[in-house]
Amino acid sequence: MDKMGQLIFERKGSGFPLVLVHGYLAGAGIWRAQLEFFQDRFDVLAPNLPGFGDSAHLTAPDTIPGFAAQVLDGLRALGVERFHLLGHSMGGMIVQAMAALAPKRIASLVCYGTGPVGMLPDRFETIEASRQRLGAEGIESTARRIAATWFLQGDKADGYEACVALGLKASMQAALASLSAWETWDGRPELSAIEADTLVLWGDRDRSYGWQQPEALWRGIANSSLAVVPGCAHNVHMEKPSMFNTIVGDFLPDLS
Repeated sequence: MDKMGQLIFERKGSGFPLVLVHGYLAGAGIWRAQLEFFQDRFDVLAPNLPGFGDSAHLTAPDTIPGFAAQVLDGLRALGVERFHLLGHSMGGMIVQAMAALAPKRIASLVCYGTGPVGMLPDRFETIEASRQRLGAEGIESTARRIAATWFLQGDKADGYEACVALGLKASMQAALASLSAWETWDGRPELSAIEADTLVLWGDRDRSYGWQQPEALWRGIANSSLAVVPGCAHNVHMEKPSMFNTIVGDFLPDLS
């Protein structure tokens, strides 16, 4: 575990860097299987976003570019200049913003379970509903309720309790700031400027991001490929980890 650059990273392996950015009410620990799987090929780095996971003591920004800048700064502090980049859900918004801020630093991009706008028309509930319920019910109830939407089997899924445990580490400040960040973010104008080869990966039963979101990424990014994983909800990497790892591993080139 590395505490340089303010953000706390989990890091494993050696080789060309691969950066994994988690989503809302999660943390670097959500990538445990990917850290293990990819460590033989890559120097795998998973930041805990400010206000989440082991970075819960840090104040979260209230814009997506603000999150992106903190991850970029944290990587630079670790001496990581160029890297493959994968982001999930809110982390997928953040990696799009990173691509806009520092296009030359990103070798390959994976936008997973995400889309180019923060105000999601197909989400299981509106952002305002999430904000109101968060204030009324608190972090624990919210983490349990939202994590259940990430799996086809809901709260009976194998990875459910692990997701809840990560969600409980989040600060209320970060949980609310993230919702505000989504409301003001629209990455569509930047899609045509993304230079990196990009993989858009989506589970066909995702309750957070309907098909129009990954489709917009796939059609809007020039050098993009699409992978739709059948029979998965939002957390494909936990529901079908072998398939997820194979798809991502096949897409990412080995670079020195």
